[in-house]
Amino acid sequence: MSDRTPFNSARYNLTREFEGTFSKETIDRVFLDSYERLAATAKVHQYIDLFAERFARERLRAVARSEGSVTDRIPEVLFVCVHNAGRSQMAAALLANRSQGKVHVRSAGSTPASEINPAVIEAMAEIGVDMSLEFPKPLTDEVMRAADVVVTMGCGDACPIYPGKRYLDWELPDPAGKSLNEVRAIRDEIDKHVQTLVTELVNPARPRR
Repeated sequence: MSDRTPFNSARYNLTREFEGTFSKETIDRVFLDSYERLAATAKVHQYIDLFAERFARERLRAVARSEGSVTDRIPEVLFVCVHNAGRSQMAAALLANRSQGKVHVRSAGSTPASEINPAVIEAMAEIGVDMSLEFPKPLTDEVMRAADVVVTMGCGDACPIYPGKRYLDWELPDPAGKSLNEVRAIRDEIDKHVQTLVTELVNPARPRR
């Protein structure tokens, strides 16, 4: 696979972006690990190079934040469920949308699925949120350490506990196997939780309505 142009292009992009922050060896290690993790579960490998690049970028940014190389004060939220194919993906997309860039958002799964639930993509598209290029991601130590708030959704004991972080548990039905109408209801319930969280993180002085 090392002779494939997209694969090499992804590694080149990451090396240029993180030059001066991480060594080439570290960047390569994270990218190759990200590629292998996604390749092990992905249903369609057409975009695996692109997804691996995006996943590695998120992991490297998380490490940089944890180590103090990134000093922004934007709060970071991690949504975790079992498959990262429904609830956590909707929550992450909604929080990114509602916070308008004032919160950095990630999502992951303790046992990631091979693809996003199609009904979830359709339900989110109905409210103007495009999730067609999203993909399930495994939970990694880097993103856990970088998060200020960790929101769990049915992942149970699979989600490790780190001191100094705020943990929330949102009890929501799993969209897997549900009809589109049922997924819409789950989406709307998640949105209520998300809007409350945005108020707490971005506008803490504003009274809730």
